[in-house]
Amino acid sequence: MSKSIRSLMMLAAILSLAGAVCVAQSAGEATYKARCQICHGATGAADTAPAKVIGVRPVSDPAVRRMDMAEMIDIVTNGKNKMQAFKDKLSDAEIRAAVIYFRTLIK
Repeated sequence: MSKSIRSLMMLAAILSLAGAVCVAQSAGEATYKARCQICHGATGAADTAPAKVIGVRPVSDPAVRRMDMAEMIDIVTNGKNKMQAFKDKLSDAEIRAAVIYFRTLIK
């Protein structure tokens, strides 16, 4: 009986840690999914219908890969070409978190 209790406690601890990791990762990812994914795609591949219509570059594009954090934040904040500005829709922290998440998609 004590072995099964120990196993349940271990399972509970693992699930708690897994939940904490998901929460820690979710701020930028949630903003990206809510505001950016529609054009940039789930993986940043720009494989969505809106991306094709307005010419969004994929995360793998050399020009995108060369951009530094500040450039990306500026583009999200102020917009560029057909991309809308998000300065009135997202806080600076939300923009930064979304850009950080987007940059994890660069491989």
